[in-house]
Amino acid sequence: MTLKIAFAGFRHGHIMGLYNKAQSSALLDIVAACEEDDAVRLGLESARDVKITHSNIDQMLAETPCDMVAVGDYYSKRGSIIIRSLAAGKHVIADKPICTSLDELTEIEKLARSKNLQVGCQLDLRGNPNIYGARELIKNGDLGNIHAIQFGGQHPLLPGSRPGWYFEDGKHGGTINDIAIHAIDVIPWMTGLVPEEVIAARTWNAFAVNAPNFNDGAQFMIKMNNGCGVLGDVSYFAPDSCGFNLPYYWRFTIWGTLGVLEFNISEPFLKLALNGSSGVSQIALPAQVGPDYLDDFIEAINGKNVELNNDAVINAARRTLIIQQAADQKLYSVQL
Repeated sequence: MTLKIAFAGFRHGHIMGLYNKAQSSALLDIVAACEEDDAVRLGLESARDVKITHSNIDQMLAETPCDMVAVGDYYSKRGSIIIRSLAAGKHVIADKPICTSLDELTEIEKLARSKNLQVGCQLDLRGNPNIYGARELIKNGDLGNIHAIQFGGQHPLLPGSRPGWYFEDGKHGGTINDIAIHAIDVIPWMTGLVPEEVIAARTWNAFAVNAPNFNDGAQFMIKMNNGCGVLGDVSYFAPDSCGFNLPYYWRFTIWGTLGVLEFNISEPFLKLALNGSSGVSQIALPAQVGPDYLDDFIEAINGKNVELNNDAVINAARRTLIIQQAADQKLYSVQL
């Protein structure tokens, strides 16, 4: 059965990835698209990238028969759109982050549970072959027990192409919440370990000197349920001229009792050094990849058990928001 999907907000370019997937899916029918910002709406209509049907989200929800709503407005607006969509009985899928406050997330979880609705998120690292290959090695026990993980998800800031609202007070919600949710989602999925405690977290203004209120630096340390320490850096420090092409973009180093595994998401191999070997071996990537976020969302709506389900999305969002809050409020030793 074809599901009807309506789009609410196009203030971040990531939502176009979902829009294009929906356009090409035989399982989805795009029945409406709303953009409340006049300038963004006119730009979309002029470029003919999206067929805009509404300029008011509540009106679209009230008069458009649909099964699900896809949300891509600016970050701090997403939570209220998701809450209103769930209250209207619609499944919801959103670009990350799905919201910028723990109170909103609590309401989202409550509505989804009470109305038996699905909440999806564009957490696409699970579909990366490097991530999947690392998961298989860890599941097979090749690394032994995992005790330390370092990762970097540094992005270029690209201030000329980032939406202007990034730098407006109250609209972005924090660099950790913006970027780190990908790692907070895939690290438990790769390792089977559960985040337990925020040891420390910090954000600060470094490169974005023309936007002193925007904290483009973001680092944190968390503890997993087995005592494993995780050090993360999701700063906007990558050179703009290099874009997303550097090997430091989503790079992971995972230390276990039997060896160390390192990889980034763009190279066609994993690097593995095991105790007893004399150096580093290159491991070919598996032909299989992890689940696609949209496929899992549709299958969950159809009543199937999936890995990227409501609990996974809500847990990743909550843990990331708690880390962001720890950084904002200079808190230490916060339970996840």
